[in-house]
Amino acid sequence: MRCLIAQAEVLAFIERCMLAVGSKPSHAKSLAEVLVEGDRRGHYSHGLNRMDVYVKDVQTGICAKEGEPVVEKETVATALVNGSNLLGPVVGNFCMDLAIKKALNVGIGWVVAHGSNHYGIAGYYSMQALRENMIRTLGTNPISVAAPAQDGDSFVLDMATSAVALGKIELYDRRGDIIPEGWGCDAQGKLSTDPGKVLDGGGLVPIGGGEVTGGYKGFGLGMMVEVFCGMLAGSQYSRYIRTWKGTDRVADLGQCFVAINPANFAPGFNSRLSDMLSLHRTLEPAKPDMEVFTPGDPERIHISRCEELGGIPYHINVVKFMNDCAKKIRVEPLLPCDRLISDS
Repeated sequence: MRCLIAQAEVLAFIERCMLAVGSKPSHAKSLAEVLVEGDRRGHYSHGLNRMDVYVKDVQTGICAKEGEPVVEKETVATALVNGSNLLGPVVGNFCMDLAIKKALNVGIGWVVAHGSNHYGIAGYYSMQALRENMIRTLGTNPISVAAPAQDGDSFVLDMATSAVALGKIELYDRRGDIIPEGWGCDAQGKLSTDPGKVLDGGGLVPIGGGEVTGGYKGFGLGMMVEVFCGMLAGSQYSRYIRTWKGTDRVADLGQCFVAINPANFAPGFNSRLSDMLSLHRTLEPAKPDMEVFTPGDPERIHISRCEELGGIPYHINVVKFMNDCAKKIRVEPLLPCDRLISDS
């Protein structure tokens, strides 16, 4: 069963928790907005489910509470930003805003950051570019590309370079469910359907799985993102990145934000993209009872469902876990469920 909770209540709850451990109000709000947008779009692995990680980072002092991102090096089209070890969404918003300003001026803005932390769903920052009728690309390990079509339509790709994001493994573990084969492996590198083994010394499997099914392509994409984030930013990369959820040292994550202004290229970009989306959506499906989706369509459907329900449906175990976390820092829990709905 799932628990339906009003979006405003979840936003306020996350803000209360971050303020309780010392985050600045503006930083707490930035984080809350990113996490709730992840849940609203159906990416529960990167929403409320992750709040305890951010609370722990700030509470232990491994993530900075004070300060703002700083531009260290800059040209009309590029910038290197020091994230000052702040919450990832604070750094992400700063860098995306800067990239968009540069793209409005010269057609492209390429901004990389070091000294950052986990910043939620990459698509959140891509969609900021849509509001300025721009294309946004790249990210961290995930790759996100958003491009504007006509009449509010858009192409929004937001994907990990692994078979799934680690947060999905965490969700299955929290719910007590097994994971599909091909998502992760145990500490010996063998495929496992036990989320606990994946989280305890195991790891994620790249897109494609094994070599025979194209896993080397996912491996290559992951390394490509490292080049744009870790190498350009001068941040941690590969084996030097600290263990997920670790608080033994600062994360020093590298992130890349690119905004492109279609107006600087061939005219009619929006209409051509609308046509391409239409061509793909109207393809004959492999299964008659299934629709053909383009990137961003499943998320739009989930948003519409949330609007119809009047809230966001959360798995009860996630709500209980987060309320337990809130209790430890003396924060009022999420309000009781508006109502229970089936877990489907």
